[in-house]
Amino acid sequence: MDVRGKTILVTGAGRGIGRSLAAHFAAKGANLALLDVNAEDVDQTRERCTQLGVTARSYIADAANEDSVVGALDRVLEDFGTLEGLINNAGIVRDGMLVKVKDGAVVGKMSLAQWQAVIDTNLTGVFLCAREAAERMISQKVHGVIVNVSSISRVGNAGQTNYSAAKAGVAAMTVVWAKELARYGIRVGAVAPGFIRTPMVEAMKPEALAKMTAPIPLGRLGEPAEIAHAVGFIFENDLFTGRLVEVDAGLRL
Repeated sequence: MDVRGKTILVTGAGRGIGRSLAAHFAAKGANLALLDVNAEDVDQTRERCTQLGVTARSYIADAANEDSVVGALDRVLEDFGTLEGLINNAGIVRDGMLVKVKDGAVVGKMSLAQWQAVIDTNLTGVFLCAREAAERMISQKVHGVIVNVSSISRVGNAGQTNYSAAKAGVAAMTVVWAKELARYGIRVGAVAPGFIRTPMVEAMKPEALAKMTAPIPLGRLGEPAEIAHAVGFIFENDLFTGRLVEVDAGLRL
């Protein structure tokens, strides 16, 4: 796909990887529909995109809420008239051990609220946004692209029962949707980032950051722009569908 003049929706566009995704595609000439729950953050992303000479609009919506997603997608179509791409990037973390044990006694456990919050945003949110985007692409006979952001944690990372389950589900849904939507000219792919230098990671204590970086074969964290570059490859290669690109500096959990 030549993204120039195309409309691409980015969820979780307010900061980190989402902001880099928006900037990458704006630089390529795409128009951006930017979805986030934080108005101040997403407006900053919108300003950065418009400075690159494209049309960008921000939408305050919760990816985990069906009515919110449907309403946002309706507004995108009203504003842009079309939708050629979706990048499912929105996600949260609520880490914790399944059970926390001290001196042989269970002293804590992952709460249902921790589990549900991550599943709602990171799995159900991806489902809702993809379903609504696919419906509109098909109705408009648009040969579009959907890219889901999974994670290296999809293989199972201690302390992330909820996050790992959600990101494994995202990878599986990518394959399912590629099979289902190919007949309509819609391609579906995924990227699985490793440890990336996002604002959340940069806020970590130096010793924790050093521990995170130590096992990475390339010896460094990834940059959000490197994830955006991988997503750009999926958009631009018309033979790519149903596959996941790992961008993790060689790290294996």
